[in-house]
Amino acid sequence: MENELCQYICPVESTLDVIGGKWKGIVLYKLLERPRRFSELKRELPTITQRMLTLQLRELEEDGIVHREIYKQIPPKVEYSLTDFGKTLEPILLAMLTWGGQYTSQIIERRSTRKAQSAS
Repeated sequence: MENELCQYICPVESTLDVIGGKWKGIVLYKLLERPRRFSELKRELPTITQRMLTLQLRELEEDGIVHREIYKQIPPKVEYSLTDFGKTLEPILLAMLTWGGQYTSQIIERRSTRKAQSAS
């Protein structure tokens, strides 16, 4: 039932429920820098589909992480930014940035070695 409250096994699960997946962390990192229009995000994330970006932004908005501002002008302008609640994710996102910077080459190396072994 949709109205039931979600029960989490641990706090890590609730965090991953909000920011998990391939795209949400990257979108949030971009919004840490400054508010962005949809087209800016799409341009900065060329491999995400328009549908997926829309879905991810909508979910983040529903969770109170992202604010969608509609400017009443011609042509219409929509801008996405982090809410105060969303800004509380900054230390997590920066820790992910640091960890990724330190270990990306190791991850790539391990995966390419594993792939080569499975192909043999």
